[in-house]
Amino acid sequence: MLRVENLSFGYTDKKILHNISFDIQKGQNIALLGESGCGKSTLLKLMYGLYDLDEGNISWNNTPITGPKFNLVPGMPFMKFMAQDFGLMPYETAAESVGKYLTNAFTALKKLRIQELLEIVEMTEFSKVNVNLLSGGQQQRVALARVLALEPEVLLLDEPFSHIDNFRKNALRRNLFAYLKSRGITVIVATHDSTDALSFSDETMILQGGQLVAKAPSKEIYKNPESKYIASLFGEVNELAISRDGKTENILVYPHQLKVTENGPLKVTVKQCYFKGSHYLIKAAFNGRPLFFQHDSELELQLDVTLEVKK
Repeated sequence: MLRVENLSFGYTDKKILHNISFDIQKGQNIALLGESGCGKSTLLKLMYGLYDLDEGNISWNNTPITGPKFNLVPGMPFMKFMAQDFGLMPYETAAESVGKYLTNAFTALKKLRIQELLEIVEMTEFSKVNVNLLSGGQQQRVALARVLALEPEVLLLDEPFSHIDNFRKNALRRNLFAYLKSRGITVIVATHDSTDALSFSDETMILQGGQLVAKAPSKEIYKNPESKYIASLFGEVNELAISRDGKTENILVYPHQLKVTENGPLKVTVKQCYFKGSHYLIKAAFNGRPLFFQHDSELELQLDVTLEVKK
């Protein structure tokens, strides 16, 4: 397993990450979520061995992961890390970049491996095109193929789909994560996109202010968020005060959990309607605060309606 124990780190005297501990089992797909600046990219770099820890330990199958003080070339041989800048050489072709670290001893096998990887990322037709002539999204797909070339035991991906068009992103996700799961490769994906967490990850880890505030199966994280911060990483969320058994408690409610009904307990005024394709996201005013709910049709602005929480 991958084990992180009491990890703390800062680029200066000010710590960015604080006393982080967790275990990840072989073959798991882990999503790492959190707001910008919370330490996601830094944590991936530490797990790869690009920096020396201030405190704590990291290991894979009881093998310590160490930084530049202990390695002439930073980075662990059984790991691969794809950073946000891709790290591609501009005048290599896509095929040359993917096969850069593959041995030339078996040329035919190398060509087959490059072809297989380019098919996974849907870049076969661009195999002979120089990297500098590719779009940002195409370069990102080449970089994904390259980190898979010599199959790692652990794969660390930092925003791996950020430059890729939505119409291609969904198919690429399915191809990539199915491939990784079939090979038993442990993968940790730092992302801002909750789809990566909810659709493909076994567990989700949440960072807030450099601290690990949650680690659980992704469905559990989504359905039972421990704070508004965690829930907000998956989209709009409402914090409502409700009375139960004579006591008032705050609950977190996603827009799809609210529905328009007659004589509902929540009286709101419609302020804005946003078309989302399959539904409308309605922004309303409730007790002087914004509240979001879903509806199957557009509502008239300034219309008063009542809502209830779906059971």
